[in-house]
Amino acid sequence: MKIGILGSGNVGQSLAKGLKGLGHDVVIGSSAGNKLAAFSAETGVAEQKFADAVAGAHVVIVALKGQGAEEIVRGLAGSLAGKVVLDATNPIAGEAKGGIVPYFTGPNDSLLQRLQKAAPGAKFVKCFNSVAAHVMVKPHFKSGTPAMFICGDDAEAKATTTKLLAELGWAAEDVGGSEAGNAVEALCQLWCAPGFLRNDWSHAYAVLRS
Repeated sequence: MKIGILGSGNVGQSLAKGLKGLGHDVVIGSSAGNKLAAFSAETGVAEQKFADAVAGAHVVIVALKGQGAEEIVRGLAGSLAGKVVLDATNPIAGEAKGGIVPYFTGPNDSLLQRLQKAAPGAKFVKCFNSVAAHVMVKPHFKSGTPAMFICGDDAEAKATTTKLLAELGWAAEDVGGSEAGNAVEALCQLWCAPGFLRNDWSHAYAVLRS
């Protein structure tokens, strides 16, 4: 499968490396298209500008910072039309307060829904937003195969996502349409809270792995 990843941070790099290792044809997109020379040399994952990363892809993964994602997706709306788009973003608005990361979305709103409106022809599925980058590929948890909550309005796109997750070592848990986006996005706030409250991320990751 040809997969284009938008975003050159930890999440984008972790997924790009993992999916490449599984035999997929992966490119990673950045705003400049020339930021990841060392990463590309190590992994064999080519770096391109956003538009080029989307153009030839069957599946696109949005791994951008939440505050800039909507604008970038809107600019790529034409190229994203008809494609399965996995949304790994979170609408983070600033530093944690009382252990909870603030969001710029409201209680009945989600970044998933905003991205779907920005690119209405794309088939969005919320995915990957509520786990740490280093456990996204082939995680090893005491409880066995972990569940990845997903949601979206297109059944075929969710089926494709489910198969991809299985390759990565996750069991998809479909919790409904895009209206479930705010609930799935809130999971990031919950698993981050122990780390921010105690300034102890080893404890937060232990919670994630249990």
